[in-house]
Amino acid sequence: MIRPATSTDITAGSHVQAELREALEAQVPAGHQLTDARVEMVKRSTELIGHGRYRSTEVREIEADDRDALDALVPDGWQLLSVRIV
Repeated sequence: MIRPATSTDITAGSHVQAELREALEAQVPAGHQLTDARVEMVKRSTELIGHGRYRSTEVREIEADDRDALDALVPDGWQLLSVRIV
């Protein structure tokens, strides 16, 4: 199994922590998932800044006769997730 290796960073601001997660998730396009979220407090303010990261949920299955051939099939910008021997 392979998936795209790229991820995208996003930010959102709010005065309410519960709204931060919603604001971050609203920026995640279809076919992607939020993989990281953290909160930062703004100095001398009640504002909170949420930092997040999302990546594609797309996965593909590839097949090869051996590990070297398998590695050669992984396109640039993609990463190998798991290997199954059958």
